[in-house]
Amino acid sequence: MSLCAECFHQGEHAGHDYNMFRSQAGGACDCGDGNVMREAGFCKRHRIKSNSNVPCVPKDLLMMSELVLPQFIFSLIQHLREGYNEPALDLPSEKDLHKILQVLEPHVSFLEDLTKMGGAMRSVLTQVLTSQQFYKDLSSGVGENACAKKSHEKYLIALKGSGLAFPEDKLACGMEEQGAGTSTLAIQGLAGATATSGQGDSSDEEDQDGSQGVGKRKRVKLSSSTKDQSIMDVLKHKCFLEELLFWTIKYEFPQKMVTFLLNMLPDQDYKVAFTKTFVQHYAFIMKTLKKSHESDTMSNRIVHISVQLFSNEELARQVTEECQLLDIMVTVLLYMMESCLIKSELQDEENSLHVVVNCGEALLKNNTYWPLVSDFINILSHQSVAKKFLEDHGLLVTWMNFVSFFQGMNLNKRELNEHVEFESQTYYAAFAAELEACAQPMWGLLSHCKVRETQEYTRNVVRYCLEALQDWFDAINFVDEPAPNQVTFHLPLHRYFAMFLSKAVKCQELDLDTILPDQEMLMKLMIHPLQIQASLSEIHSNMWVRNGLQIKGQAMTYVQSHFCNSMIDPDIYLLQVCASRLDPDYFISSVFERFKVVDLLTMASQHQNTVLDSEHERSMLEGALTFLVLLLSLRLHLGMTDDEILRAEMVAQLCMNDRTHSSLLDLISLEYFKNPNPKSGIIPGSLSFESVLSAVADFKAPVFEPGGSMQQGMYTPKAEVWDKEFDPVMVILRTVYRRDVQSAMDRYTAFLKQSGKFPGNPWPPYKKRTPLHPSYKGLVKLLHCKTLHIVLFTLLYKILMDHQNLSEHVLCMVLYLIELGLENSPERESDEEVVRCGQERCHDSWFPGSNLVSNMRHFINYVRVRVPETAPEVKKEPPASTSSDGLASSQSSRRKSLQRENSGTAQVFSLVAERRKKFQEIINRNATEANQVVRPKASMKWSAPGATPQLTTAILEVKESMLSLLIKLHHKLSGKQNSYYPPWLDDVDVLIHPEVPRYSHGDGMTAVERILLKAAVQSRLNKRIIEEICRKVTPPVPPKKISSAEKKTLDKEERRQKARERQQKLLAEFASRQKSFMETAMDVESPDADIAMEIATSEQHVSEAIYDCVICGQSGPSTEDRPTGLVVLLQASSVLGQCRNSTEPKKLPTTEEEQIYPWDTCAALHDVRLTTLQRYFKDSSCLQAVSIGWEGGVYVQTCGHTLHIDCHKSYMESLRNDQVLQGFSVDKGEFTCPLCRQFANSVLPCYPGNNVERSLWQSHSNKCMQDLVQEVEDLQEQLGTFPSETNLSKEMESVMKDIKSTTQKKYTDYSKSPGSPDNDFLFMYSVARTNLELELVHRGGNLCSGGASTAGKRSCLNQLFHVLAMHMRLYSIDSAYNPWRKLTQTMQDKNSELISEELPEVPVLYRDVSSLLLIQILTMPQPLRKEHFTCIVKVLFTLLYTQALAALSVKCSAEDRMAWKQSGALKKNTCNGEKSWEVLLGHVVSELSMGKIYEEQETDELTVVLVNPDSIECYLQQFCLPFLRITSLLQHHLFGGDLPSCQEDEEFTVLASCLGLLPSFQSSDEFTSASCLDWPVPAFDMISQWCSELASFADRHPDQVKALLIQEPKWDLPRLLQLPENYNTIFQYYHRKTCTVCTKVPKDPAVCLVCGTFVCLKGLCCKQQSYCECVLHSQNCGAGTGIFLLINASVIIIIRGHRFCLWGSVYLDAHGEEDRDLRRGKPLYICKERYKVLEQQWVSHTFDHINKRWGPHYNGL
Repeated sequence: MSLCAECFHQGEHAGHDYNMFRSQAGGACDCGDGNVMREAGFCKRHRIKSNSNVPCVPKDLLMMSELVLPQFIFSLIQHLREGYNEPALDLPSEKDLHKILQVLEPHVSFLEDLTKMGGAMRSVLTQVLTSQQFYKDLSSGVGENACAKKSHEKYLIALKGSGLAFPEDKLACGMEEQGAGTSTLAIQGLAGATATSGQGDSSDEEDQDGSQGVGKRKRVKLSSSTKDQSIMDVLKHKCFLEELLFWTIKYEFPQKMVTFLLNMLPDQDYKVAFTKTFVQHYAFIMKTLKKSHESDTMSNRIVHISVQLFSNEELARQVTEECQLLDIMVTVLLYMMESCLIKSELQDEENSLHVVVNCGEALLKNNTYWPLVSDFINILSHQSVAKKFLEDHGLLVTWMNFVSFFQGMNLNKRELNEHVEFESQTYYAAFAAELEACAQPMWGLLSHCKVRETQEYTRNVVRYCLEALQDWFDAINFVDEPAPNQVTFHLPLHRYFAMFLSKAVKCQELDLDTILPDQEMLMKLMIHPLQIQASLSEIHSNMWVRNGLQIKGQAMTYVQSHFCNSMIDPDIYLLQVCASRLDPDYFISSVFERFKVVDLLTMASQHQNTVLDSEHERSMLEGALTFLVLLLSLRLHLGMTDDEILRAEMVAQLCMNDRTHSSLLDLISLEYFKNPNPKSGIIPGSLSFESVLSAVADFKAPVFEPGGSMQQGMYTPKAEVWDKEFDPVMVILRTVYRRDVQSAMDRYTAFLKQSGKFPGNPWPPYKKRTPLHPSYKGLVKLLHCKTLHIVLFTLLYKILMDHQNLSEHVLCMVLYLIELGLENSPERESDEEVVRCGQERCHDSWFPGSNLVSNMRHFINYVRVRVPETAPEVKKEPPASTSSDGLASSQSSRRKSLQRENSGTAQVFSLVAERRKKFQEIINRNATEANQVVRPKASMKWSAPGATPQLTTAILEVKESMLSLLIKLHHKLSGKQNSYYPPWLDDVDVLIHPEVPRYSHGDGMTAVERILLKAAVQSRLNKRIIEEICRKVTPPVPPKKISSAEKKTLDKEERRQKARERQQKLLAEFASRQKSFMETAMDVESPDADIAMEIATSEQHVSEAIYDCVICGQSGPSTEDRPTGLVVLLQASSVLGQCRNSTEPKKLPTTEEEQIYPWDTCAALHDVRLTTLQRYFKDSSCLQAVSIGWEGGVYVQTCGHTLHIDCHKSYMESLRNDQVLQGFSVDKGEFTCPLCRQFANSVLPCYPGNNVERSLWQSHSNKCMQDLVQEVEDLQEQLGTFPSETNLSKEMESVMKDIKSTTQKKYTDYSKSPGSPDNDFLFMYSVARTNLELELVHRGGNLCSGGASTAGKRSCLNQLFHVLAMHMRLYSIDSAYNPWRKLTQTMQDKNSELISEELPEVPVLYRDVSSLLLIQILTMPQPLRKEHFTCIVKVLFTLLYTQALAALSVKCSAEDRMAWKQSGALKKNTCNGEKSWEVLLGHVVSELSMGKIYEEQETDELTVVLVNPDSIECYLQQFCLPFLRITSLLQHHLFGGDLPSCQEDEEFTVLASCLGLLPSFQSSDEFTSASCLDWPVPAFDMISQWCSELASFADRHPDQVKALLIQEPKWDLPRLLQLPENYNTIFQYYHRKTCTVCTKVPKDPAVCLVCGTFVCLKGLCCKQQSYCECVLHSQNCGAGTGIFLLINASVIIIIRGHRFCLWGSVYLDAHGEEDRDLRRGKPLYICKERYKVLEQQWVSHTFDHINKRWGPHYNGL
């Protein structure tokens, strides 16, 4: 059922499982429909009983519409008639149709609006549409109106053109056709095909057909009965609705029409009428669909309609009864498939009468049949309809006929010589067709056969299924041998038969034998499924390699999760049923023959296999044994309950890999749990699924890996599941890739090691099986048949003797089969087994009975073998009497041929031709077998005649039993003599409780011990024999005489082993080298100060910093001629601009009321400040009073690796010539670091540093403050000389260009006069400011943590400073305007400024102190001395402190000011007056009072009562801290030395002392910030001078004085917007929201997570100058970096410059999984950890490094 969003949100659905999906074509909401859902689920609106007291609509109101609507609808139909022209054969008229539909759009929209007016209007419309009278009057074309006549003629032409006719015309031609005796319907394009009959009665025409079609796969046409004709060809329209639907189909379901027809559905009468009309047009829909060019779109629209009609059981039942819905559907499907039939080439290519669908046809390739099959599955989900189908024998026959079209399709023939030229991909179509057209209807029918009462249905299906199978065997001329080298994976008839059998036994308590066919039929039935199993093994053994990859694809698809329930499971079940009913010796020998390993099963050390190359023998033998283990262990259909099956499936999937919830749901597509009704959703029975999942698995929450790849929430098996439930057999059955089996074993090994249960390499554990259902008890006979025992004995012997082509896997499977046999022994054996009467057969000479328990102890002394004459066994003299002679290959002696020994050569009998005779021979065990016969090696009928090697008979001395072989194997596996000691000799309890946990996990030795224990428990004799064997001291296995051939193979093996060991050693060595290399590489010496210091102190004679070039590998200093550079990434950043001054995070708006205004961001406030300054002050002065770069600042980061700049250039050249598509643009200078592959786009030259000097700069001098101030001024006066043209200076210039071009022009140009040098000056020191501020943000906004730079050695600020300083020294500051003077000298002529015309300079108190610091330092000659740095900091701190006092004075009330003024004046003359904030504040207040600064009326918001001294001290410290932090960082980068760590409350003190502001003699008593002051000139004079500037400004602009006093708020760290908990909140608000630019609802809406702007992704509507909106916004909002949430996909997309990448989702479902594109429609919730990671990557600018999948967006996002 489906609900609209509105009804869903108004209903109670808490705790329910639901999927949200976006319906593209509209649809009907089921809320309020009692047929579909319970009333309790209705929403509030629909819960009110609608029929109780609704007043009727007055007649007068509806009269107008009743008059107008018939005419209106008729005019619509006339338009449709007029516009339609039969398309010419070669010219499709889609364009014309499109034009007419555009013309009619307003008409249909009007009708659509009418439907929305409510029930009354809909009932009028229904009346008009369904009234036959209206239609007759208006549309018949009988009247005078010429126009109406013409339109009626067009209508008739359209009908005829569609291959349809009025019933009257049809009758006449029908009679003639019957007279002619061929009532075939010529569907377009098939008219020429000759008719051949489907019933297999061959005719002359068919022979002609055969002769014409040599080499061509000719289409075949079946004739059909006349009953179907009427369904296919006749249409009679009696009302508008019918003709309207006819035209809707003709025009291929235009969206508007579909929506109108669907919107009418709430009217009950209309619903019934429309459903009947739809059924009436069903055949016509199929024909149109087949011809359509847009079959995909059309299919979707058909299903949108049909799912609404057929999901309603009541309606479906009504239509089935009144309109023969089932007949119509089955016939239409049959007709559809008939158009693409070809002759089957399976088995007998020449004479086969079977036809199959051609998978290469568009019909199958494009899934065109899908809507019709989907409807059929939908109606079969209703019990009443399915019962009608199962009761109708005629329908069942037709349906089986339909299914047989798929039986044996897509036949594969093994290529033996050359690789196939063209790999056909038709297998996709074949698998999809079998699943959708055969299997899903089958599951639908099976879901109604769950109780005893439905036995009859199962009998019907099984009966007609067997008939169809018999017909199929006859049609392909099948006798008893499958054709070699052929395989088809498609046997739907076998699978129908199998699944209905399974259901009959499991649910309906039917006796299996009553519905099984005779033995002969069972023998035939087992052949093809067995052929598939053998072919799977061949494909995995690379025997089909010449058929290309597609054959592997088929083998994988066959076992893949969506197909396995409908393919491999039924096949294995069918084989289990056959095995339980057929002779076990016959079955086992058939298996080994199919797998082509019969010849391998000889005791001789050499053999010749004529049907298999020796390199394939091992894997084919493994395949055969694995298949037997699967066959004998699986209980999926043999007695397991649904919950047990679900649990086993889940454990198998989880053991292979940890899984997400959705992938588990996907992998375990248990059809038993599914409801086949598409509208009800196909979620497996959630309750049992969830409970089983919680029982077997633990949930691992989504985590992050260091590489940045995000994990989903995963389920991992619990420890007890590994311990008790891990079932390797189930894993093997369910693995698509062989590596998954290995993965499961690796995980199992890891668990055993971790839990201390087993340290070594374990073998797959043996798991106890569910008891067999009584009906299948016969399966156990397989384990207790002599043929199998001979095979097991032979293999054990061969493994012990080290024969070739045997592996550990073979031994593992052999032991597994023995253990299965011991677990399932028929009953406790009597010590004397009754010898069965009847002829003695050849294998009786091997074992006396058929019980494995007794056969295990049976000693076999001599064996007669057939060997090539070259074999070593031939030399031995046979003993006088052979006490027990048998033949290794006897298990196949009853098949194919018989032979007697005759004069040393094999005498071959001809094959027994008649199947009957063969069958009799097997049933009656012909007496001929008594003559000890062997099957010659060359008897396979397709081996080349004359290829028979010379065979001779030899007698082999064995003298072993299975028990003795097992004990010797134990010795062999352990590598010790007498390693096996019977455990019961020490502890008798072992025999009573054999389930000892120590045997449950372990390797081969454990398995052998477990088997011997079980054998001893089951029989006293076995126990005794085991003890005896152990008592004899086992002599070592005699060394065999090794023939030269064997020696070669052994040498080969040894060589291989040695080579493997050597390779391992090399790899290990390489890995360790790589590791040490990476460690050193990551530790490359970077030019940071601390390292330089270490070098300087440790080795005085080394003066240069040494760099390693990661390209040429040479080490050396950076020189003027050959500079070294740091690999850097320059990127524009607006992260700093996003800081806000409130700690309350901004939320993403999800209602109209919530909006985000960007006025309180850091960037906005700095912008306003600069603009205000520029209005009142001189431009050049303004541009030195602030910093820019809050938006669009350039951030420089490095990976820490260095390279020679000339090496880098050649590296870039090689990248340019590299044709491989890279994820970056070399032309833009982008590259990846040659060592660590980190993304970069420039190289920052390293300044040749002299380390000894550096240590001198740091020495403390005792110069007084005045001298230092003077020195700084003198140094600034020195003009920066333009550097000489060295390579280094060129590189510095080029990197400066790179830095400038990194950001957009608008972020660098703030001057009123464009191109002014002040712009460059401002930009350069702002780059330094941006990088310092960002580092501060990365440290969390303060320096409490201390330590080196965040990324350790990965800072490049030192190098950046040198580059900036070199360029800034080129601009001289006019000494008159040098701010240094204003800070350190009292000026005389205060009033000179006022006289001049131009704007004044910015007052010192309005200047940004951090900017002044950078200007001072970058304009001094480099390298700078530490004492000068400290001097500058001290001077600037006095200014900063005065600013703080001024800002404080403005904030306080007039009374407070008065109080301070007085108290300050009192203390002014005390000794320490200049270092007391009270005195200074008093002075500031008195100075500022002279102007009009305080006169403006007090505003409440500014007034902060700061009366107590502590809070004032705290305010002053907070005001100064940002400057101290920046300065400390700068000092750390310029002069090295770590930053001290501290508590937050002592940060000020620690940083002040670190910077040398705090006098060292500071006592530990009450500390005040003012004690850090060190005035270069008397404080009061200085303050007076600064305040006077403000006072004079206040006289002119009193309103601006306060606003400009730097009241720097405490910026919070930059954050992304806070997102709501539930994704639905975002989706519901934004997916219908209109774009502010184009006012349309975007197709792909997105929202910026930085500022909340709503944008159209890829929207051409909002494109500006070839930039789409997202790209444009990323430039405006993030200077090239954008983070967008795509509303319709829940995914985040990152735009970085010209590249973009999908980042992933921060919304996960309840199981910790993403739902990209909202495909699964699960409720999604915010994952805070992921969002934090996203924010972290944004703030730290690491998107480029962490996300790997970048691509160019070409401005199209």
